[in-house]
Amino acid sequence: MNKIVLIVAGGSGTRMNSETPKQFMLLQNRPVLMHTLSVFYHYNRDMEFILALPESQAEKWNELCKTHDFGLRHQVVSGGETRFHTVKKNIAGLPNNSLVAIHDGVRPLVSLDTIDRCFRVAAEFGNAVPCIEIPETLRRLSGKRSRQVNRTKYRLIQTPQIFLADILKEAYNQDYRSDFTDDAGVVENLGHAIHLVQGNGENIKITYPQDLVVAGALLKNY
Repeated sequence: MNKIVLIVAGGSGTRMNSETPKQFMLLQNRPVLMHTLSVFYHYNRDMEFILALPESQAEKWNELCKTHDFGLRHQVVSGGETRFHTVKKNIAGLPNNSLVAIHDGVRPLVSLDTIDRCFRVAAEFGNAVPCIEIPETLRRLSGKRSRQVNRTKYRLIQTPQIFLADILKEAYNQDYRSDFTDDAGVVENLGHAIHLVQGNGENIKITYPQDLVVAGALLKNY
């Protein structure tokens, strides 16, 4: 079965307090996005690599690839208004007999083991979504009050989220909803059970300035 990875990188630098999009920020002297692409290339260089960027960022990405001598094979496509629209737009032409991994461009520390587990489970059950346990106490807000909840009944969800292409395309034929925050939610809304697999704790999503510091420290051990 063909393996395809669609890396979605439509973020800005707003929450990073920077004019530079977070996927282009330097992590150990290379843009974050290059680390992310490299992990999947090391997993399987024969996969199809698709990178979705806002049209306004494509030229800058090309410049960065030249500056950093980044020659890993990948196709650059344009994003949409939201993550939902970006995925919907760029999976339409993919072959049905394939496994499609959708991954956040600012998760450069996903492990090869996590990627492999997700592909193996998705091949068996039609989808796979990585997650980790919540180590901290968790409370649910209710108006001005809050109540502690059983954290063992909850999981933090990561990417790559991997699906059979035909299931994914059918799910994305639905109308957009603001509560579709990831691909699993879109597929689940169509009635499919989501199969959770163990992720890796280092697989953080770089969102705030401190995340870049943490990622840099973690990357030294990779």
